[in-house]
Amino acid sequence: NCRWIQCFYFIYLFLCGAEDRTQCLTCTSFFQLQPVVFSMGEQNHSAGKELQHRTRTEAPAKKNWHPQAYTLGAISNFMSTFLTFPIYKVVFRQQIHAMAVSEAVRQLSHEGPQYFYRGIYPPLLSKTLQGTLLFGTYDSLLCSLSPDGPHSLGHRWTAGLMSGVVEAVALSPFERVQNVLQDGRKQARFPSTFSILKEFNSYGLWGRLSLGYYRGFWPVLVRNSLGSALYFSFKDPIQDGLAEQGLPHWVPALVSGSVNGTITCLVLYPLIVLVANMQSHIGWQRMPSLWASAQDVWDTRGRKVFLIYRGGSLVILRSSVTWGLTTAIHDFLQRKSHSRKELKD
Repeated sequence: NCRWIQCFYFIYLFLCGAEDRTQCLTCTSFFQLQPVVFSMGEQNHSAGKELQHRTRTEAPAKKNWHPQAYTLGAISNFMSTFLTFPIYKVVFRQQIHAMAVSEAVRQLSHEGPQYFYRGIYPPLLSKTLQGTLLFGTYDSLLCSLSPDGPHSLGHRWTAGLMSGVVEAVALSPFERVQNVLQDGRKQARFPSTFSILKEFNSYGLWGRLSLGYYRGFWPVLVRNSLGSALYFSFKDPIQDGLAEQGLPHWVPALVSGSVNGTITCLVLYPLIVLVANMQSHIGWQRMPSLWASAQDVWDTRGRKVFLIYRGGSLVILRSSVTWGLTTAIHDFLQRKSHSRKELKD
């Protein structure tokens, strides 16, 4: 819905420091003239591609801290999470009740539309925070590594890797609690988030970290850092290659994000399974090593690769759709921001 995009763009302008009402009126006129969000640049492909290229190659004026990058990441992840929550909810029902996709969809339909978005707030909060850290940290690190541009593959890989590390450190406790909640075997003992937090806080300081909030942290760190490095390394080259074909400017961003999300999730899906299994355990029992946990997952899946990927189709689809929308929304907001700055100058 265009009004959602307009609403969040106004929030973005406010957070980034819109100085007068003229800018807001200009934005309003823009949305009124172009009511469909992703048809905005079809009349000016060459200008759009030129601006898209400049936003990534121009020197950032020696400034390594860009609050705007954090705002763009937060808004794009918020909106993509809201739009793809139905897929998330179907996946969640599969993981909890071990049911088929059709049965999960039928169950949600039977509950009615009034409960369709029930439970959206936790993932909305965590994904918004994820986008804030991921895009903001990446932009700051990239400008530190290459303040004058252009940014090489090595710079993008390093900045993406480090932003994934920051993301893992900050968000691993959220994922840990979520994986315990999703384990049906623990619903009676831990019926709520508060009961899980109470259990973790009953441990000593080291126990809270190693057995509580950061259990299974190392595979999370590897997954997030490699995933971010892959995403940011190849997002721009794919997008630039598609932009040269004369497509509407939103198409390269959407396709680039979808391709990156699909490939990254496909490659790293075994780590996703390993993390879910390691983080679903709770208590003072001796925690097995990373290798022992991986061996246990491999054995329980019958030592077959295709069984490792069982149930991963919707997860990979969700990753493709989510990162496609996130990239497209982020690219749109970034181009509007640079256009606004040029008009102001």
